[in-house]
Amino acid sequence: MSVTRPEKSKLYYRKMPATWWLQKQSYFLFMLREFSSLFIALFLLVYLVEIYQLTKGPDAYAAFIHKLSSPGWIFFHVVVLLFALYHSFTWFQSSAVVLPVRLGEHLVPRQTVTALHIVAWAVISLVVLILFLTLKG
Repeated sequence: MSVTRPEKSKLYYRKMPATWWLQKQSYFLFMLREFSSLFIALFLLVYLVEIYQLTKGPDAYAAFIHKLSSPGWIFFHVVVLLFALYHSFTWFQSSAVVLPVRLGEHLVPRQTVTALHIVAWAVISLVVLILFLTLKG
């Protein structure tokens, strides 16, 4: 059984300007978070190229690393770091909303859950850094 719509009826399409996300700060921050994924993806592509250069030998890898030390690439990596930090913080904030934590009958405040996530992230990052530095030396 197929459903057809009458010829005289029209679907309603709400007109949205291309700049709809500039109308409210919350829309802008949402789009900035989504846009940050593009920079993280570009960083991952550069990282894959770096791994490929590593397979080509020490000279090819050293030449690639030398290219990455230029001011443009350093600026790119700083921008990616800022986007990654923003993306991570907003992820922790949204996880506190999506997955509320209860202790008995009481609901743990969202700010506390977000702060605990950030502290855990910092501790794990510090442990990884310490392991890296001890294994390097």
